[in-house]
Amino acid sequence: MVAFLVAYESVQRLAGDDVAAAFAHARALLGVEQALGLAPEQVLDRAVAASPVLSLLSAAWYSALHYTVTPAVLALAYWRLPALYRAVRNAFFATTAAALAGYFLLPTAPPRLLAGYVDVVSATAGTGWWSAAPPVGTSGVDQLAAMPSMHVGWSLWCALVLLLVVRRRWLRTVVLLHPAVTVLVVLGTGNHWLLDVVAGAALTALSWTVLVRCSAADGTAAAARAGDGRDLVREPR
Repeated sequence: MVAFLVAYESVQRLAGDDVAAAFAHARALLGVEQALGLAPEQVLDRAVAASPVLSLLSAAWYSALHYTVTPAVLALAYWRLPALYRAVRNAFFATTAAALAGYFLLPTAPPRLLAGYVDVVSATAGTGWWSAAPPVGTSGVDQLAAMPSMHVGWSLWCALVLLLVVRRRWLRTVVLLHPAVTVLVVLGTGNHWLLDVVAGAALTALSWTVLVRCSAADGTAAAARAGDGRDLVREPR
């Protein structure tokens, strides 16, 4: 898992070096959202930026949880879901691989790089442990990987795994808050467009449906067939 995350970060840094295309894609996404009447990024970004407390909390959430909660949930899946672990892990890998392809094929600038938006994470870097974003085009740093949002994709994957583990209603509610808050954070910090969020969630949902739900269904069918076989066994006279 650690090796995969390192590889993901390394490959992501190599993607999306076409700055002009990335800004064109960003404006196109914003145009689609505005045409649909769904463009909440600027309102949320300004609301977060206007509150020092919200800015710090949002920047900390964005900077910390992506690479801490995800491997912890995968480890939990290995422990608590042995029968489904391979499918759960593969769903994560498939989602991330598809996202990396998206970064290469559709480099997209995040809202914080456009006029009228605040880069909340960079603005609070002097207070937190995270670093301010370097200038666009800095070697080895890709700031044009907004589409799709893997902050949202990974947080949804974490929630789906945890829903298989926890049973208490209040805990399941807490689990669902993780992707919901992450959506607000990535929009409020100016790091993603709403359509980035939709794409990240859709990739995770698709990978989960194909690899995890189908695997679970196959396992249930196999267990049923095994049960039918046991029913046919007769005690010798």
